Amino acid sequence: MEKLSEVVEHEEEKEDGEDDPSLEELGLDPRLVRALIKKGIQKPTPIQHVAIPLILEGKDVVARAKTGSGKTFAYLLPLLQKLFTGSSTKKKSGPSAVVLVPTRELSQQVYKEISSLIEFCRVQVKVVPLTSSMSHSDLRTALAGPPDIIVATPACIPKCLSAGVLQPTSINESLEILVLDEADLLLSYGYEDDIKAFAAHVPRSCQCLLMSATSSEDVDKLKKLILHNPFILSLPEVGDVKDDLIPKNVQQFWISCDARDKLLHILSLLKLDLVQKKVLIFTNTIDMGFRLKLFLEKFGIKSAVLNAELPQNSRLHILEEFNAGLFDYLIATDDSQTKEKEANEESNVDKRKSRKRAKQKIDSEFGVVRGIDFKNVYTVINFELPPSSSGYIHRIGRTGRAYNTGASISLVSPDEMDIFGEIQSFLRADGDTDIIVPFPLLTKNAVESLRYRAEDVSKSVTKIAIRESRALDLRNEILNSEKLKAHFDSNPRDLDLLKHDKILSKKPPAPHLRDIPDYLVDPVTQEASKIIKLARAAMGNTQSGRRRGFKRKSRNDKDPLKTFSAEASKRSRRGGGKREGKNDDQNNRRKKKNSV
Repeated sequence: MEKLSEVVEHEEEKEDGEDDPSLEELGLDPRLVRALIKKGIQKPTPIQHVAIPLILEGKDVVARAKTGSGKTFAYLLPLLQKLFTGSSTKKKSGPSAVVLVPTRELSQQVYKEISSLIEFCRVQVKVVPLTSSMSHSDLRTALAGPPDIIVATPACIPKCLSAGVLQPTSINESLEILVLDEADLLLSYGYEDDIKAFAAHVPRSCQCLLMSATSSEDVDKLKKLILHNPFILSLPEVGDVKDDLIPKNVQQFWISCDARDKLLHILSLLKLDLVQKKVLIFTNTIDMGFRLKLFLEKFGIKSAVLNAELPQNSRLHILEEFNAGLFDYLIATDDSQTKEKEANEESNVDKRKSRKRAKQKIDSEFGVVRGIDFKNVYTVINFELPPSSSGYIHRIGRTGRAYNTGASISLVSPDEMDIFGEIQSFLRADGDTDIIVPFPLLTKNAVESLRYRAEDVSKSVTKIAIRESRALDLRNEILNSEKLKAHFDSNPRDLDLLKHDKILSKKPPAPHLRDIPDYLVDPVTQEASKIIKLARAAMGNTQSGRRRGFKRKSRNDKDPLKTFSAEASKRSRRGGGKREGKNDDQNNRRKKKNSV
């Protein structure tokens, strides 16, 4: 195996030099260069500058770089260029390229990126996204042609082969490029058998690319299984090694507190305006996510919940609303670390258990940590720490993307100090300086001033309330996802009427809990809150403005009856006055006739 740390080091030195690398230097097709410029991309990232020329040369490549470094375009651009320049006269019986990803959400994201590039380039390239939940007839329709590019989860390919909609001989004859995106998650999601089954049909001449944010035993296993003498690009191993795993424009903080006081501390952070919006909050279980939502809504803080239990259509719409700024707080359940464990346990348990349990089975192809395009997230809060340092890196990678600033705050209980110590040592650059520092803006007095209210409200968030709210939310989302799907297909703008941050509590929140009296807030916290608000105003990060604009647009666009309601009321007032005058005249005339 060859190691290109010298090449990468050279590229990073060039970053500090006079000339920045340009898109033209990569040897890309002019159509792709124009497409990137239309998408607002003026220059390649370091991983793109190194990887694209190697991929264009036909080399197998393993690229490891931090989240948000541009790995997706690093393989998509040369992949498309090879299809552009490939022989169009040769009739193929199968796909030319297959991109395997761990989650449905990432599959949709990659599909959208490919489609937008193809549209800008104005070329005839067919790309289809596949999922294991598709029926055999849908798979057969999608693969008719056949497509040039397939984007799928690994479980979908064996299903296509067993159903006969994809032939092993066609793969062996046609497949030129195989991409394993987010490779460090593919095996942890339980796809090892699926990948091995597919690897048996991959021709030896096929170029294989492996993209990952971290290195692990799973990545090494995939390298041996799929790749042939690959070039290894590992940007984090150059310079300040592990500090680069998380962008330097992301500030990392932590707060030490008891597990029972986490609700109190997150209430203090959000209610006292000590964090920048939008905020993404991670929990480890679905129940904890709903507990947090129920607790926050008692204080007038609206949030939405995102987890693998929800239907896929609902998850996509929740993301669209969050990215559009319709709500500021999203509670995401990150259970990716336990999926492999649950898969192993399921194999040892009788599958014919109660149907009720089967219905509640979560989506194994959903992953909230990666593969989801969260936009403009400024703050990530770890309400519960992930069980590994790699999980921490992936969570923090949701903020500070595309060179934007960001921050992370982790609430650490005594039971989590061991894993927190592992994360600190993993991120520590030179063995002396801690990368994650104590959060300075939240004082003990500010926390204690809210303790009585928080503890009183937390008692009302019982296990029964959590179970009922979870069932209610799931029923609502299934209704929105299934029964209204046909309506939304023909009326896509009506999706805006659906809200995912609705109150789930049976009793409405008490009005006096919405506002924090000034006498409860100490002067230090008041000053910190003012600084945060000033910074938010300077950044233009005012959610209310976006929300008002969004509603105004939807009011004008969706319901034509609403566009003239205000005018009608004015006219009715004016017209009503005239009619009253006419009626009075008529009554007077009648009175005169009667008197005569």
